[in-house]
Amino acid sequence: MSNYKVQSYNDTYTIYELTEANTASRIRVCPERGGIVIGCKLHGLELFYLDQSTFENAEANIRGGNPILFPICGQLENRTYEWKGASYQMAQHGFARTSAWTVVSTDTDGEASITLSLRSSEETRAVYPFDFELIFTYALKDGELHTRQQYRNLSQEPMPFYAGFHPYFLTDTKSLDYTTDATRYLDYNDMVEKPFPGQFDLAGMVESVTLLDPIKNDIAFPVIEGARVRLSYDDHFKYVVLWSVENRPFVCVEPWMAMAGELNRQEELVILEAGTALDTNLIISCER
Repeated sequence: MSNYKVQSYNDTYTIYELTEANTASRIRVCPERGGIVIGCKLHGLELFYLDQSTFENAEANIRGGNPILFPICGQLENRTYEWKGASYQMAQHGFARTSAWTVVSTDTDGEASITLSLRSSEETRAVYPFDFELIFTYALKDGELHTRQQYRNLSQEPMPFYAGFHPYFLTDTKSLDYTTDATRYLDYNDMVEKPFPGQFDLAGMVESVTLLDPIKNDIAFPVIEGARVRLSYDDHFKYVVLWSVENRPFVCVEPWMAMAGELNRQEELVILEAGTALDTNLIISCER
């Protein structure tokens, strides 16, 4: 019997399930709903929160799983930005999380993986005037979820973006100890920059906070059942956003390439030259 399997089934949408038998791990992916991972069970423990009703409603933004943020993270003031003298409007977190992705391939050779693609279209060019292709491979190996990303600029001019992720982790409390070398954070509840003490309580907060100065490319924190999650990522992800909602058992720990509003500031944009690509990775692991 193979250690790795990739199967598909229907649950409102087509779901692809990646499994690794010897670590009791399972990943569930929905290409139609933003190429999202809706379930991440590592070493027998489900780590992701998912509001099933928002997943089933095609008009709703999914609250749960790990939404893909592209070509922006966060909001733009008045949902508007300017590029080369023209004005455009874009919804919060961009359009990748609300677009249908295409399945490119699956594999069970040494890992369980699925590769998805999202290409520019007439609809995306109306809000983001660039030709692009995103190629994401979700790979389950050794009880870890790897999200291997490739951002391709198919345009004839440089392409700006700042991508990120928005994973919802199941937790028993909003007060967590974060292992990170960040020393400062921006509190969007009062727009004040403050020292980051390591232990942080999101209870009662409406807006998010952003860790401003992490140097090491990882962050670890406790989740449910005494387990500990670690996010490891490449240095393209400069910031980590923390956010939650009252009376819901989750905390979001979100690696971003730039802060909200960057497409208007244009100080830390990732700029891809015409015909080039950026490759990067995010790894989610769990210690029990």
